Amino acid sequence: MLVDIITWPPLFQLVIAPGLVAALVIVIFILWFERKTAARVQMRIGPYHVSPRIGGGLQLIADLVRYSFQEIIIPKAADKPIFIGAPLAALVISLLPVVAMPFTTVPKYYPIPMDYSLLIAVALSTLSPIFIIAAGWASNNKFSIIGGLREAFVITAYELLIVITALAGGVAVLSYNLTDIVVAQKPFYKWILFTNPIAALTMFAAILMATSGFPFEIPEAENEIVAGAYTEYSGLMYGINMGAAYIKRFAYSLLFTLIFLGGWLPYEPSSGLIHGYLIPLVIVLVKSTIVMAIMSFLRAVYGRFRIDQALDGAWRIFIPLALIGFGIALIEAYLGVYA
Repeated sequence: MLVDIITWPPLFQLVIAPGLVAALVIVIFILWFERKTAARVQMRIGPYHVSPRIGGGLQLIADLVRYSFQEIIIPKAADKPIFIGAPLAALVISLLPVVAMPFTTVPKYYPIPMDYSLLIAVALSTLSPIFIIAAGWASNNKFSIIGGLREAFVITAYELLIVITALAGGVAVLSYNLTDIVVAQKPFYKWILFTNPIAALTMFAAILMATSGFPFEIPEAENEIVAGAYTEYSGLMYGINMGAAYIKRFAYSLLFTLIFLGGWLPYEPSSGLIHGYLIPLVIVLVKSTIVMAIMSFLRAVYGRFRIDQALDGAWRIFIPLALIGFGIALIEAYLGVYA
């Protein structure tokens, strides 16, 4: 009974894997990878002095300890309940979409009714940005408010892109069940990444923008608005704000993997906890980590776009591309490519 409680999918997926525990481990690795890669490209050393024998691999843990013991300063003019609650809510809600994502074909381990799991996951993924805007407003600081408004502009453009491109996967397969979408991509050359690369590329760029990844790190731009919506945050609260964006990217990468990269394929889940759930889950996590690593590598080779450049690209380039990708999905559905 204890095993059944621990492995109950909504609890296991939200808390352990691919939930908070697994997300923290992967985010720590991605942050180290991002720093190290950027340093190598720019001919620097990168994280090194903490655990030099393993290339500074424990630097991020040291940073976490440092953030945990720094003083948390709350400005007198801030709206304290929202100032404190918004980052915490953003962190939790960033992870909520994983509850609706399947990681096996074994019905016992389905997290929730699966018929509309794609719609549920996409809907949950759109909730967290409102708390970033609230954090900027609650700070009662002009730079924070401007940063929150920039986030609002970004959300308007790029969350729409994610919705359109994610639904393209369901349209092609004629199902909004993420399990059906994964199973339909067998064998590997039928991965939607290959049959509809325009939708995949557009969603990839939209995820970067929605999670403030380079070259779209718009809400936090030290040159003009200090740290944007997070200017007044310090200590662990600042770390939570920064971590929430990476955890949101992690959740989006899981969704991207299920829709465009065949999920747990080529592995075929069978009965039992290990073969029916844990192995396919690990495969999805590995694919998602690779997706995040590619996104992190872009920090080393691209500069930051101005907000007008990013929004112009969204409305003039990526929205048309998303609609083209959706049109390709309609054609695939009509031709029965995944029938």
